[in-house]
Parts: sequence; C-alpha cells; structure tokens
Amino acid sequence: MSAHAIIGGGSGLSRTLLQQPINALPALLPAPTLAPGRHFDLRVTPPGSKSLANRAILLAALARGTSRLGGVPEGADDVERMLAAVEALGARTRRLDGVIEIDGVTGRWPAKGEVTLDLGDSGTCARFLAAAAMFAGVPIVLDGSARLRERPIGPLAGALEQIGCRLESLGASGGLPLRVHPRPAGKPLDGVLEFSSAQSSQFITALLLCGAFIPGGMTIRLSGEVTSASYVAMTLGLLGNLGATVKTSDNLRVLRVAPTESVQGVGIPAFESTIEPDASGATYFWAAAAVTPGATCEIEGLDDHSLQGDAAFPGVLGRMGAVLGRAADGAISVKGPPHLRPILADMSDMPDAAVTLACVACFAQGTSIIRGLRTLRVKECDRIAALVAELTKIGVRVENPVNGDPDTITITPPHAGPDCTPQAPPVTFETYNDHRMAMALALIGLRRPHVTIRNPACVAKTYPAFWTHWARLFE
Repeated sequence: MSAHAIIGGGSGLSRTLLQQPINALPALLPAPTLAPGRHFDLRVTPPGSKSLANRAILLAALARGTSRLGGVPEGADDVERMLAAVEALGARTRRLDGVIEIDGVTGRWPAKGEVTLDLGDSGTCARFLAAAAMFAGVPIVLDGSARLRERPIGPLAGALEQIGCRLESLGASGGLPLRVHPRPAGKPLDGVLEFSSAQSSQFITALLLCGAFIPGGMTIRLSGEVTSASYVAMTLGLLGNLGATVKTSDNLRVLRVAPTESVQGVGIPAFESTIEPDASGATYFWAAAAVTPGATCEIEGLDDHSLQGDAAFPGVLGRMGAVLGRAADGAISVKGPPHLRPILADMSDMPDAAVTLACVACFAQGTSIIRGLRTLRVKECDRIAALVAELTKIGVRVENPVNGDPDTITITPPHAGPDCTPQAPPVTFETYNDHRMAMALALIGLRRPHVTIRNPACVAKTYPAFWTHWARLFE
C-alpha cells in the first residue's frame, strides 16, 4: 500500500487517533487527508449488514427451536436494540465465539405483562417490532429518541389496524410512542391487505416478516410507487432462503408470504445463517477508491449474489469512470480513474448510498443529477437538507428541488473542483447525529485538507469500527 496522510486542521492528528475506541474519539475529529499523488490498495471487510441482521434476529426470535447467526455486527446500536427488544419480549439470546444463538418462541411472545421497548434511534426496530407486536398476548409500547418520534409510522399503524390490531397513539399523531394491542392469536387473515405507496420499504418488510408466522400467510397488494424495492426484494429473498413460501408478481405489486406448516406448528424452523458484510458500509470504501486516482479497494464477502441492493453501487461508480474488477473469490473491486465524469442516477433502489454518491459527485467534472431521493427526508435526519447545508461549505452548489421535483438534487462542483490545496480554509461538517452523513463526509476529508467532522461517534449506529477501518487508507 502506498499512502501518506496530511494532518487535517493543524491538529497533529495521527492515524493512531482514528484507531481509538469509538467512545474515546473527540467530539470534533480532524479528518486525515491523502497527500496529492498518493493512493492505496486495500481489501476491507465491513461488519455484517444491519438490515439483514435485524431481519434475521426477528425471524430467529419468532421461529421454533434455536437458531445460530454468524456475522452479526457487534456493538452496532440498531442491532443491539433489536436483540434487547426480542429478549424483553421473551426470546433468549447468547453470544458464543462470534455467533449469536437465539431460542425462538414458536410464533408467540411469552411476555406476561405490558412491555415497553426503548428503540433509541432505530427506525428499523420501530417498524419491524410494531408489526411483530401482533404475536404478543399483552400490549406492547414502542418508544425511542426525539428523532425516532418524528419519523413516520402512521401507514404501518393503519395496516396493522386493518388486520385486527388495536393501536393507541401516546404522543404526536402518526408517530411514537405507540401502544400496540395484539390481534387474536392463531386467526388467519381475511383477504388481501391493500397498501398504498409507502414512505418507507420498512413498512412492507415488517408485514412480510410477520406473514411467515400467520396461519394461511399474508398477501399484500401495493398501489402507487414501490418505495426502495431492493429492500423489499432483500426481505423476500431472506424469507425464501429460510423456507417460507414466497410468491410475487413480476413488478412486486402483489406479494405473498406464507409459513412453513408442519406437525410442529406454523412458522419457520430454527436456522443457521451468516450475515453478509454491510454493502451500505462498503460504499464509503468503494467511493474512497473512486475519488483517489490509482487507488483500489476490494470488499471481501460481497459478490454478485448479494441480497443487498447497495452491492450494485460499484456499477454507479463505473458509469463515472471508475474501473471495476473481481477478485478470485468474487470480491467486487473499484479503482479510481484519473478523472470522474458527472452522472445522472436514480438512487431509489439504493437510498442509503445516495449520500455517498453526492460526496463522490463533488469531485466529478461537471454537474451530476441524483434522483429517487424521496425517503431521504425521513431518515436519521433530513439528508437532502443536510447535503445542501454541508456541501455548500466547500463551494459545491447543491440544488433542490430540481424543475419542481423535491426528490432530485444537482451537485455542481467549482469549475476547477473543490479547493484541495494546503491553503484550503478550515471547514467543520455537521453530522446531525446521522451515521451516513458522518461516513460520507469523511470522503471529502480524504481529498480536501482542513476538514473537521463533528460527532464522529455517531457511526456506532451501524459501523462502530468505521474509523479504525478508515485509518487503513493511510497505512
């Protein structure tokens, strides 16, 4: 590996600082910068996918028998919240030599009294567990951080009421805190659940996961736009791999999931599964190579068979001029070109990677147009507003809406590109307590000196080891 770090912000930052435990990081982290002409040749294994892990944990908790999950990201807040929640509802979990064992409850939470779940910032947990509360014999209260209380759950709540749950809003209408009274045990669904276009694919996923434990299964008919279809496909792929009956129309407008039925009961049996590395986390390292001429990054454990939509992100970088490759084991690699071309991209199937792409586009030679960003406003922060505010600080023009479309942004760098000289003025990036903003903005610091990132520890939501892995770019 050939690399050299310029110390950002005059702070005397060393690679050692990035390798500190995440709770020891400073509130303001000076980002290290590669010296001009330097590059790296790196192979990285991100932690397991939070999206896949939380789906698998919930399914294992509801399954019959003891399941074993490898590759679960350790210390990731979203995953820890899910593990704590299924424990509170009556499943039992154990960590043994890098594997999590979960004793399933055979489709019925055994909690004896009302349970309150504190889900922190985790929208995934809130949506999945709101639906899974239908399998309790007692009311379940879901709550979380101030930001989670702002995030929408109303459409899912309406769907749950259609299938026999009773819900009480304990706060602002349409959000958390929410008390879910379960539907009658063992009762098949009556007819097809009609669901309009949703603000989040997690609403659909939550219902599909439950369909594997409902007698007779669940059929959902979607109208309008299918939001983040790749995440719905991920859910269906996982359910199918674990033995549930999965049927879909070609356009994903009609979805059916039914349980495996046997003499042991309705549901799915215990399973063993290894969680894939997080493709969303991989995007930052593929992107780091793309913005660094001559640099190469391979992601171990991700190949063309991945269930994750973000595994297709290298193809987007390839359209910008990056050189794509495959290692002998199928690992996807990206090599940075001398110059990046601007891009017109629809990121509706890769919304988490849209912030990464916006930061890459800051180093392209011309205006990029990024579409399909409808879900970005209801993430850990309003990511569209955050991109406008932060990228403007380095002289990049970010426009939204575009021709009246609020779900599209344009990224126009200065004619000669962002100022990456040693004289570039200091800039501090806000992260809005959003892990995706922190990791994507590190890309700016990779090329531009004197960048400081506020609240770097927020990456703990999904990738606690991010800064340690990022330090390897400077070996």
